[in-house]
Amino acid sequence: MAFGDLLEQVGSTGRFQVLHVTLLCMPILMMASHNLLQNFVASVPPHHCSVHRNLSLSSLSPEQVLLLTVPQDIKNSRPARCLRYAAPQWQLLSENGTYSPKVKRDSSNDTEDLLDAELQGCKDGWEYSMTEMSSTIISEWDLVCDLRSFKQMGQTIYMGGVLVGAVIFGGLSDRFGRRFLLLISNLLMAVGGTCAAFSTSFSVFCLFRFITGMALSGLGLNSFSLIVEWIPTRVRTVVGTGTGYCYTMGQLILAVVAYFIRDWRWLTLAVSVPFYITFLYSWWFLESARWLVLNRKSEQAVKNLKTVARINGRREEGDRINLEMLQDSMKKEMSCSQGSYSVVDLLRTPTMRNITICLSAVWFSTSFAYYGLSMDLQKFGVDIYLIQVIFGAVDIPAKVVVTVSMSIFGRRPSQCAALILSGVTILINILVPNEMQTVRTTLAVLGKGCLAASFNCCYLYSGELYPTIIRQNGMGWVSMMARVGAMVAPMVLLLGEAVPWLPGFIYGVAPILSGVVAIYLPETLGAPLPDTIQDVDERSCKKTILNASPKKEELDMLDTHNTLFKEAA
Repeated sequence: MAFGDLLEQVGSTGRFQVLHVTLLCMPILMMASHNLLQNFVASVPPHHCSVHRNLSLSSLSPEQVLLLTVPQDIKNSRPARCLRYAAPQWQLLSENGTYSPKVKRDSSNDTEDLLDAELQGCKDGWEYSMTEMSSTIISEWDLVCDLRSFKQMGQTIYMGGVLVGAVIFGGLSDRFGRRFLLLISNLLMAVGGTCAAFSTSFSVFCLFRFITGMALSGLGLNSFSLIVEWIPTRVRTVVGTGTGYCYTMGQLILAVVAYFIRDWRWLTLAVSVPFYITFLYSWWFLESARWLVLNRKSEQAVKNLKTVARINGRREEGDRINLEMLQDSMKKEMSCSQGSYSVVDLLRTPTMRNITICLSAVWFSTSFAYYGLSMDLQKFGVDIYLIQVIFGAVDIPAKVVVTVSMSIFGRRPSQCAALILSGVTILINILVPNEMQTVRTTLAVLGKGCLAASFNCCYLYSGELYPTIIRQNGMGWVSMMARVGAMVAPMVLLLGEAVPWLPGFIYGVAPILSGVVAIYLPETLGAPLPDTIQDVDERSCKKTILNASPKKEELDMLDTHNTLFKEAA
């Protein structure tokens, strides 16, 4: 009897699994709110230099004051954002509101040169038109003009926290358990988000966003592992997709919450408070029985299995499970799990090296292109609340399609197709003129949908490829690669100031290349969840023989060889 059979005995899809998965998915609803929070709390409002403090212009209308003190940008006929006249241009009032631009913009370095009047920087600060948000970190700390790169830096620091969290929590949860690290992650999310909402400076804000990013990694990794390790193989695809839909719904929830809460502090607090609730009910979760057995805590694993049986209404079947039965079902896994495991084990065998390298490329490019598209909504010229809803809603059909594809065609072709299609749509978008905003937005939405499908696929695919004893190390590693991509993505946007088409080209090429690399990953459709590195190697060996000569006799010979080898050992 294998562990999967024990899980079936106590109920593999009963009330416990439904309640367990539902409660674990609740905080995932709010994960998107933190990942994409920057779109709202750091949206850049229209702005221009403040009027000279030593001038009294109260007798003039705001439009006249703006005409006297701020030149126009020749490209868009709007007030210049970073320059003002050194002295009011009184002669402009005689033009009765008509105005010929006095300033031209130098395309090489984005500076403005004076033709008829002396210009200066915004020495008295800026004035903001707060139409979309009542306040943002941009307007609060004047992160514009010379400090405009701080917006991208804030998101990069947050993603740096997610990266560090993937490394730390991935290894710690394999050592101390999924449940314990899940509790810590929920608490850190709540406290870090609350402190960020009351930050007194941009540096303090970035510090607590970094902590929140770390906690988000631990939350995602441990929630996913607890879900996968308590459900049977046959429902992993459906449950994995359902978990992905929770993240999708979170994007829609963020748009609604941000629409009604226009102050960045209250918005940050609103998406952080729910984690206090998830922290409280996370004490109810049962530790993974697989993890308990592999860490020499079989007695607790038996208790957990009996608890599951009782909740599922199978008390008698649960009472028949004892320590000897559990250890027999996990005998091979326990013998192979002696000793400690680390990230080094992800590269120990040729099969593991192939899996880790290919998955690293897949996760990096998916996250890189995904956040490259998702974190600059203002460039589409559409209401940011509407475009956030559209970007979130496209995930629904995308994930339906990829779920059907994974179940029929397999994980590998689905992963490859999602990545290549996303890259192609992004590259095509480069060729579309800026005036065709509808076409550009449509292509961007299609590309983002393909990337969401890729994310949905690689979460499930990676969990099936890595064995139980190093699954958290493996998920931590690929999650780290995804966060490296997410960290780099905002900085690539800065290249657009020099070469407008370059960011789109980079965002498009990366997923196409990784889609080709994904071809070398093994297929896992219908395969049992591996518990040890030996399981992974044996599966690869069987597939190699099957591909070389698909004869049942040879497969039987391999099984006989493995049996004799184990008996001899």
